[in-house]
Amino acid sequence: MAEEPARVITLIVVDDHPVVRNGLRGMFDSAAEFRVLGEAADGVEGVEMAVRLDPDVVLMDLRMPGGGGVAAITELTRLGARSRVLVLTTYDTDSDTLPAIEAGATGYLLKDAPREELFTAVRAAADGRTVLSPAIASRLISRVRAPVPSGSETLSAREREVLELVAKGTSNREIAAVLFISEATVKTHLTHVFAKLGAKDRAAAVAVAYDRGILG
Repeated sequence: MAEEPARVITLIVVDDHPVVRNGLRGMFDSAAEFRVLGEAADGVEGVEMAVRLDPDVVLMDLRMPGGGGVAAITELTRLGARSRVLVLTTYDTDSDTLPAIEAGATGYLLKDAPREELFTAVRAAADGRTVLSPAIASRLISRVRAPVPSGSETLSAREREVLELVAKGTSNREIAAVLFISEATVKTHLTHVFAKLGAKDRAAAVAVAYDRGILG
């Protein structure tokens, strides 16, 4: 008899397509380390469910009749919800994705991502780490380009190294171990990266870096 995992990651699925919800539920129910607490058909219902069930991760579609993903993410951020939001979108990325970054989403993945890639993204999101698909970043930023702030500078080699690891979903502690520096130094590098790229958080910094060719 297989042992239960030490930690079970809880999640809810917010998508207006029943087939997508059922498929995701079936996928996660097949793995002992995940538990789907519920499904919602729009953002309004998703917010209510997230507040009531307090999942680790909310899998959030963006465009849904009755309440979109960006508004839902904004409301969850306003309410101070513990749940991390992982946006699932398609190759036809729409301009709602960048506002979703600003609203507070933790990560972004394409709906046709392989099972293991999705599992890895949910684990990372549950730990508060950024997961941003390069394909999503390039499609998104090509439509809504971030302005270059006045006085922006080129990233140093070490700042680029830190940002590359952030783009892979690496935590500050793991970055410190890989680069043989302290967590405080990692945070300092990230502060400089945010300032130079005009970004307010990790997801936005990665998106801007893909746009400008710093990553890719």
